[in-house]
Amino acid sequence: MLEGAASERTAAGAGLDGRPAAPLAGCRKIAPDDYGIPLPEWLRACLIQVPPGAGQFCPTDPEALLPAAFHFAFQLHEGQFRASGEPYITHPVAVADLLREIGAGPSVIAAGFLHDVVEDTDVSPEEIEAHFGAEVRGLVEGVTKLGGIHFTNRTEAQAENLRKMFLAMASDIRVVLVKLADRLHNMRTIGPLRPEKQQRIARETREIYAPLANRLGIGRLKWELEDLAFKVLESEGYRQVQQEVASKRSDREQRLGVTVELLRQRLCAAGLDACEVSGRPKHLYGIWSKMQRQQKAFHEIYDVAAVRIITPSLDNCYRALAVVHDTFRPIPGRFKDYIGLPKPNGYQSLHTAVIGRHRPIEVQIRTAEMHRVAEFGIAAHWKYKEGGSPANGGSEAERFNWLRQLLDWQQDGAKDDHSDYLASIKEDLFDEEVFVFTPKGDVVGLRKDSTPVDFAYRIHSEVGNHCQGARINDRLCPLDTALENGDFVQILTSKSAHPSLDWLNFVATPTARNRIRQWYKRSHREENMQRGRVMLERELGRGGLDSLLQGEAMARVARRCNLQASDDLLAALGFGGVTLHQVLNRLREELRLLSESSSPQPSNEDLARSLQQGAAPAGQTTRTAPVSAADSPILGLEGLEYRMGGCCGPLPGEAIVGTVALGNHGITIHRQDCGNAGAIPAERRLPVRWNPARAATAGHRYPVQLRIDVLDRVGILKDILTRLSDSRINVSDARVRTTAGKPARIDLRIELESGDQLRTTMAQIRSMADVLDLCRAGIGG
Repeated sequence: MLEGAASERTAAGAGLDGRPAAPLAGCRKIAPDDYGIPLPEWLRACLIQVPPGAGQFCPTDPEALLPAAFHFAFQLHEGQFRASGEPYITHPVAVADLLREIGAGPSVIAAGFLHDVVEDTDVSPEEIEAHFGAEVRGLVEGVTKLGGIHFTNRTEAQAENLRKMFLAMASDIRVVLVKLADRLHNMRTIGPLRPEKQQRIARETREIYAPLANRLGIGRLKWELEDLAFKVLESEGYRQVQQEVASKRSDREQRLGVTVELLRQRLCAAGLDACEVSGRPKHLYGIWSKMQRQQKAFHEIYDVAAVRIITPSLDNCYRALAVVHDTFRPIPGRFKDYIGLPKPNGYQSLHTAVIGRHRPIEVQIRTAEMHRVAEFGIAAHWKYKEGGSPANGGSEAERFNWLRQLLDWQQDGAKDDHSDYLASIKEDLFDEEVFVFTPKGDVVGLRKDSTPVDFAYRIHSEVGNHCQGARINDRLCPLDTALENGDFVQILTSKSAHPSLDWLNFVATPTARNRIRQWYKRSHREENMQRGRVMLERELGRGGLDSLLQGEAMARVARRCNLQASDDLLAALGFGGVTLHQVLNRLREELRLLSESSSPQPSNEDLARSLQQGAAPAGQTTRTAPVSAADSPILGLEGLEYRMGGCCGPLPGEAIVGTVALGNHGITIHRQDCGNAGAIPAERRLPVRWNPARAATAGHRYPVQLRIDVLDRVGILKDILTRLSDSRINVSDARVRTTAGKPARIDLRIELESGDQLRTTMAQIRSMADVLDLCRAGIGG
């Protein structure tokens, strides 16, 4: 179920109060049409065939389990509705139907019917177990979100939900099948939700759930999740690609039909008449992604469809490949053997690209069993037919090594930084891209740009902790060497060797990074505490730090960072488990909350006057307004100290407002349309304005940050700087970032006298042919 989905439906009538806790169909039958909702044919058949008394005592027969689970959910969700106005039971039915389509077993389908009843009704997990057994209960609990947990922000909430999902997956990987089916149906029916909620859900779907489906090899779910998220997040791009695909469909199908028929004839001539040959269109998001990645228009993307050959045996795959290469000219470098070297999610197939009728054609060759795994992933595995789970052990568990790595990381302290955890989860869900070999010839999959240190920690934590060197292809190489496909890697260890903090600068995997930090956390606690203390002293000063560390505010900060005490916080700060920025921000917030709770809130006038005695934060420039209002660039401050807001960089001529900050930070001048100023309560805002006689005097300039997206060509920065120089505008900082195949980004800090000069300058830059976009940014970034 979606986060917060309970708020997306309303209950009619008296709801569930007074209803029996767990009624089942019992000895009576209900005709399928009497439920009042559309039902899949397979479910209608089950309901018709269910024997009297089915479902009373933990049914194990699928013919009794599934109708009992449906009727149980139907009674409990009665009176609940979705945001679209449909009865809520239509959602569990759709989830169960999706699970059946991808080949899940009866227990998983039953969990699909019941996945929301614990969270949204009065039924307990014990009652689920009493009626449907421990297996169904475990699956239902695995997809039920914990209640009563209070988060300080949405990032922490999302991180905690993901941690819970991965822990549930570790106990039974089938849990995520229900989660993915739940998300897919919610994406199919996302229309009635508010646009901002659609955006949030679609972004989470693209960043987490579609890669997760890919990791588990469920291609059918991955493609649809990506397309549905694409439709919400880039609606205009979706519409354009959809129209282009539809308009070229007849020509494409004609070309594809000729190719398919030719291959079918050649395969039959080679004795491979049992092979199935078909053409398939690529999904819309895949086409759009390729257009963006290669900076090409739709008509320049030729392989918007592919040919698939299904063979009866493994040997026939390679025989069919020979026929394809004999019929069409292969494109060098485009052949991949995922049969001999499967993807981490178990996907197997031969991929090749050839030139057919003057256009590139992608051809995939696989057996029927490989095709079933490619479509349904873990749901297609034989263990599910017997109620088992690959996560429980055995050689198949190696396919889920990435899941264990995530669990190891989060259990060893990854909770310290929710943003870092989320970012690494999103990275780790994508396909591993580098395959290297151990000295024994075993294949190890790693993230792109991984090093021997990443490889060492993938083998075992102790191998990484005692790594002192590496041989790559029998040659001694530095530990920061990036590994490439096919490398043979041997780690050299020593009992006296230990991790170096310098390794954090080049390792590519969260596992290695976390293991290095954990080793330093355990082995250098006193040193880390001292380093953390020095970092705090540098920012807060030496005096009073001891009392601050022993105070309630710092104890609260430690608890917010999932640490036990202030000493743990110092150690975590010393080895990089938390950042100085995090600690200082949370400390200021806790001090403010404690101050507000212990003393009455001062009036705006008293607070503003008291700021004259306070000091500005380190590194920020503070100006003192002259006593004479006539000499001040800002009117309305009455001699109070102030500084210009770095978030918006106000200029003379622009509407401004003064904000009074808590904690003796002075008065900050913002533009009136600045979002930070709008978030400050009205009682802490001062009416101010520019002094036209003093604000824009000659020689008095104010910093402005510009962000410019340009075509990446030699000399573009020089041309922009020349234009600014001709206008006698000083540039105090210039930075350029480039990415292959994408526009370059230029960040400029310039000094201007007024808002009018800014508008003129921006118009001049926009008029340059190679400038794609231009906007004003905060001074800090």
